[in-house]
Amino acid sequence: MLQSVTLKIGGEAGFGILSSGTMLARAFARVGYHVFATNEYPSLIRGGHNVITVRIATTPFTSLNRDVHILVALNKETIDLHKEELGAGAVVVYDPKDGQVDGGLSIPLTEIIRTNNGEQVMRNTVALGACVAILGAEFEVLASVIRDQFAKKGAEVVNHNLEIARAGYDEAKKLNRESMKLAPGEKKGEQLVINGSEALGVGAVRAGLKFAAIYPMTPINSLITFLADHAKSLNLVYKQPEDETAGINMAIGASVAGVRSMVATSGGGFALQVEGLSLAGMIEAPLVIDMGMRAGPATGMPTWTEQGELRFVISAGHGEFARIVLAPSDAREAYALTIHAFNLADRYQVPVFILTDKYLNESLWCISEEHFKGDVVIDRGKLVKKEDLPTDDSFKRYQFTQDGVSPRSLPGMPHGQYFANSYEHDETGHVAEAADKRVAMAKKRLAKFVAIQKDIMKPVVYGEESADITFVTWGTSRGPLQEAIKGKSANIVHFPWLYPFPGEATIELLGKAKRIIDVEQNGTGQLASLIREHTGIEIKEKILKFNGRPFFPDEIWRQ
Repeated sequence: MLQSVTLKIGGEAGFGILSSGTMLARAFARVGYHVFATNEYPSLIRGGHNVITVRIATTPFTSLNRDVHILVALNKETIDLHKEELGAGAVVVYDPKDGQVDGGLSIPLTEIIRTNNGEQVMRNTVALGACVAILGAEFEVLASVIRDQFAKKGAEVVNHNLEIARAGYDEAKKLNRESMKLAPGEKKGEQLVINGSEALGVGAVRAGLKFAAIYPMTPINSLITFLADHAKSLNLVYKQPEDETAGINMAIGASVAGVRSMVATSGGGFALQVEGLSLAGMIEAPLVIDMGMRAGPATGMPTWTEQGELRFVISAGHGEFARIVLAPSDAREAYALTIHAFNLADRYQVPVFILTDKYLNESLWCISEEHFKGDVVIDRGKLVKKEDLPTDDSFKRYQFTQDGVSPRSLPGMPHGQYFANSYEHDETGHVAEAADKRVAMAKKRLAKFVAIQKDIMKPVVYGEESADITFVTWGTSRGPLQEAIKGKSANIVHFPWLYPFPGEATIELLGKAKRIIDVEQNGTGQLASLIREHTGIEIKEKILKFNGRPFFPDEIWRQ
């Protein structure tokens, strides 16, 4: 029996490719397996080739592997495009109307649909039944997911889909292919199959999010769906603005009004938000920004992944002001770092970026329900109480303090009013252009860089401490690296916190490394340049990938 199986389901857009992979992942997660799924699709409004890759394993893993064990081809194009990815002994599930495949498993998808009065789009349901049979699982594993998936459409639709899936299951059973049977899954608690954007959304809600203004843009659209679908039950406001510029200004307004707010976008959208970012810096408004990276520049490849905008978010904006940049590597970190981001934004009254990417945002991750339980500490920073406000109109919203963070009032508080506009100002917010006042206020804002130092997260080390090779990386490149170093004399120094840069901790960790290799999904080694800038350590060896696809573990050792 196999301990791990990778399936790829491909076909024409509109034929339920993503939903097929999602249902398969959920089915096996429910019975104790570890699962992961990621999708690929062209940047077209309609049509094109869609594919989802699902890995199912009996033990935890952190990355997809390259070899495909089962290829489900819902059209001939899928066979032609992916046949080179098949591992030894792989199985191809295909419709005989698309021709013959050596070693393939011919399942009459179209014929089964016709016999059971189904529509062509339901061929994926037949294929799902066949896959469950090939993997040696009971049909009920899939049936429970089908019932949930179509429950809102009524019993007739549920039963029809069950009937069609069962026909595919029975057909595959007849062919008796034992080579792809999975060993039993682990017995553990309830698991959620959730994409990275949804995990980030859950973290935002648990952190007290009350307002989000987000213009649709790949790859953060799943966050919009989550917030819009649940806004009423979660007692928050989701607003779709007319463009990204309006979105960030709405979120800043909500922040000034006293609620926790956020925006989400990608590189092109963030380019339109940079002026708003500087406004947040000037008026010291807390703000969380989910920046979902994709392959650029310009429109680039909007449905593919990359890590090309680290330097962009660090340097964006006119003038100098503090900001914080965090980068989760998986859905678990997306949840936890989002909560942390909202607390940091309020504590220091600065913009906080959560750097995500298409691979993180749109992939499906398997997470225990326990991960989302427990108390969440909410730190609103220096919010003043009514009794602490002056009895006249002399409240100093931008009061000079040692850490650069001033007391903050909320609208409606008696004697808590102040001016908040884009001009340089004095402690009360009134416009001021005198040289000495400009210098004093600029120093006040810049003092936050020093204050933030006490909260900087150190890089995380994975693997043996005295390894021969040390890989440095950030974001979603961590997972493939973790798989790659198994059994090797290698470790990983991973950076979930990227700015202000943790220079001292980096020197401590890399100063004793024997050989350092930078691994990133961009063409210039942006993390390596940050390390050199802040520590003087120059990393000459780099493994860089920027073709829009995430790393595979075997690529690390082939370069």
